[in-house]
Amino acid sequence: MKSPTTLYETALTSLALQARGKVRDIYHIDDAHLLIVTTDRLSAFDVILPDPIPGKGRVLTAVSNFWFQRMRHIIPNHLAGLKLEEAVTNPEECALLEGRAIVVRKLRPLPVEAVVRGYLTGSGWKDYQKTGAVCGISLPEGLQMAQQLPEPVFTPSTKAEQGTHDENIDFAIAAGLLGQSLAEQVRDVSLRIYREAASYALERGIIIADTKFEFGLDALGELYLIDEVLTPDSSRFWPVDEYRVGISPPSFDKQIVRDYLETLDWNKTPPGPRLPPEVLAKTAAKYREAENRLTGS
Repeated sequence: MKSPTTLYETALTSLALQARGKVRDIYHIDDAHLLIVTTDRLSAFDVILPDPIPGKGRVLTAVSNFWFQRMRHIIPNHLAGLKLEEAVTNPEECALLEGRAIVVRKLRPLPVEAVVRGYLTGSGWKDYQKTGAVCGISLPEGLQMAQQLPEPVFTPSTKAEQGTHDENIDFAIAAGLLGQSLAEQVRDVSLRIYREAASYALERGIIIADTKFEFGLDALGELYLIDEVLTPDSSRFWPVDEYRVGISPPSFDKQIVRDYLETLDWNKTPPGPRLPPEVLAKTAAKYREAENRLTGS
């Protein structure tokens, strides 16, 4: 069985489904391992759309795996030594998952998303316009949209239930949720990963404006990098050659989809509208371009 170009949803018979997120299907392997399948589903405005983006799941998997390996000297990650064919015994299902599934260690996820911002955009820009700060971190006066910050800032958020929005919080609230020591560790690791990744990406024509990381703990309390890392879904990537201070640059992600949806008479609640073939194709091409630039594949 050849792996399909698009995969909207999985229904494996060899493993029990544990959870289905916006993009990922998670299966139970045993007490120590999970199988994470990255589908081609796309969400916009926190609504899962009915049309998949061809090959998106493979791009996200390849880019995440690239960064997991590249950042091992900073922090361990959740990738396990178990091969896919050892976890999924059905050969047809194995073929279906080729390039888009990983076996990971079962860890306890932290209840906070670690957001790092290197540029003033998105909700950070809106916050700055109102308060002169981002998540309680004061910034110099007179900054413009999309301007690089003097230093990257750590602006955590709560994890929202599916269909609702994450909520930005300040470091004190994050420390209350995690404990002061763990919150400081998460902040310091996040900033270090961002700085190294941003420097690497810049050499390849990509600005990482902001990104979010997720972390988990093992039974001994050791911190691990989990979920996805520095992908077009979890980060805001801008092309260097189109970057200008004062405007919102185009990005290597689903911005094409969001822009199209803004032209519709849609109230941004389920069900999501269908996407035209040209929007699907252009979005898929943007994801592939990000992968090619970053990994050289």
